[in-house]
Amino acid sequence: MNLLPLSLSFLTSATAFTTHSDKILTTSLHMSNQPTLESLDRKQFLKSAAAISSLLIPESSRADEGGRPDQLDIENFLRTGTEAFPMGVSSQAGKSKPVTGVFLRDGTDVERNAKTGAVLAEIVLGDRSDLSAILVSFSSPWPLAKGTVFDVECRDAKTGDSAFLSVTEKTGGKSIEDIPTTFFIEQLFAPTARFSFYGPPTDFKLKKSEIDGNKRIIEFSFSQLSQSTNAEIPRRAIMVATKPENTDQAVMLVASSTAQRYKKVTEKDIRQTISSFNASPSPKSALKVRRKENFSEIL
Repeated sequence: MNLLPLSLSFLTSATAFTTHSDKILTTSLHMSNQPTLESLDRKQFLKSAAAISSLLIPESSRADEGGRPDQLDIENFLRTGTEAFPMGVSSQAGKSKPVTGVFLRDGTDVERNAKTGAVLAEIVLGDRSDLSAILVSFSSPWPLAKGTVFDVECRDAKTGDSAFLSVTEKTGGKSIEDIPTTFFIEQLFAPTARFSFYGPPTDFKLKKSEIDGNKRIIEFSFSQLSQSTNAEIPRRAIMVATKPENTDQAVMLVASSTAQRYKKVTEKDIRQTISSFNASPSPKSALKVRRKENFSEIL
């Protein structure tokens, strides 16, 4: 089936929406001289479609996006327990996936032993020109979460109990002892982070922050917007972070559940999951260290 005429019709009619009409019309006329869809390389076609679609975004929408801070106002968040610029479920609809900073090593997959609950993942830290392979392991009572939204996460789909990996930005050469608690909180609750996927968290309370050997452990509570009910659900969470040798990023494991389940059921499971966490450099090999690219990144 040739979809190109339909695409051209849509693009021509859409020129009235924005000030980019001349650009879109020019693109449409250019495409009319191209081969049919069947003869196009699919990857090239998807890239072109994505680029053209971006021209259809109204200027008002772009202005709204530009007005939102890229990072969390951590001082205000710790003081008030809420983010300065609330965002509801409808505002999150266009987000493809939360940003955890986790990249798997090319040629590897996340594995979990169904009998023991042992999880193993090889991730990559650093810039593309200077990458380091890190082996991460922990034990989880929850199964691996499947789907494009998840990087390395174990989750009970019915209860919402979960544990996921996240990687911080560069720490500026600081040791795990010298990295302030606020740095980790800022990473976890940034507007694009896992806990903010369906809207900004509220009612944040820091319970505890301590150093245990080469790890930072932080306990906290917050409320999270439910996608299905649009209600605020109180949660309890524990985070453990470590900074692998010869790297400038910290690897975090965060386990959480609803506050109600934490008191009655999950606290023991969460603490065991956190205590099982380890992240250290991978054994040396002749294989080049590369990031495993996913489909959304290719586009």
